[in-house]
Amino acid sequence: MLRELTALMEKFTDGDGIHPTSIKHLALSRYSQPGEPVPAVYPPSMCVVAQGSKVVILNDERYVYDPSRFIVASVDLPVAGQVIEATPDKPYLCVMLELEPKEIASVILEADLPAPAEKPSRGLFVSQVSPEILDAVLRLVRLLTAPEDIPALAPLAERELLYRVLKSDEGWRLRQIASGQGQARRVAKAIVWLRTHFHEGLSVERLAREANMSVSSFHAHFKHVTAMSPLQYQKQLRLQEARRLLLSETVDAATAGHRVGYESPSQFSREYRRAFGVPPATDMRNMLRPNSP
Repeated sequence: MLRELTALMEKFTDGDGIHPTSIKHLALSRYSQPGEPVPAVYPPSMCVVAQGSKVVILNDERYVYDPSRFIVASVDLPVAGQVIEATPDKPYLCVMLELEPKEIASVILEADLPAPAEKPSRGLFVSQVSPEILDAVLRLVRLLTAPEDIPALAPLAERELLYRVLKSDEGWRLRQIASGQGQARRVAKAIVWLRTHFHEGLSVERLAREANMSVSSFHAHFKHVTAMSPLQYQKQLRLQEARRLLLSETVDAATAGHRVGYESPSQFSREYRRAFGVPPATDMRNMLRPNSP
């Protein structure tokens, strides 16, 4: 199955980078050499590797995945991803499927999957690729060769893949976020709010109140899910969005910092340098330089 999946991905990835597909939630990525850590915000999604390997860094935690292990983000998470095994002859090849919370909840209800224990867990996990999961991924990617079948069959293939992941050894972590009204679900809703309001002032007290939790309980459960405090999470979102603005809109550092919520340009520059190793202006020049990774 891996051989066929690799061949299909070679066919549908023209050069290095992330390649959207004609299946709405599906993207394929290909890289022909190891790279530096690249900051990104992972949406709720799962990634299955056909060839090569990658590490995702969440705060100080490292999650390595390869053809034997898939990775799932159950909430939006600011991370750094680094391809660590790839060559021109055997490039890193990865299938990424974005996960819809409503669809996850629907599969949980239809399959009558047991409610997970209400215990703190990370919103990022790695688990073993079973033959059933690999087969479901292969059949989903295979649909790219028959575009006329995608509207009817892709939703079914995605649903089966979700079912397999939810039943995997670590699938309870995804069920915990997607179902019920427990503390993990409340934290997930707070994360959704932060993802779209990161440029605003942050009141942890307000978030805790909205989650119907004490401030101390909310803070502890938020950190269990994201490996960082709400303030650290907001800072990561702000800095990554500022970096995107510097590159895609070629604004100056002061403008980028202001747009993401910083009132002090000097504070923005300090925190940017601490996160990315160089000041904003230097980082922008490096990113725009030809052959920059």
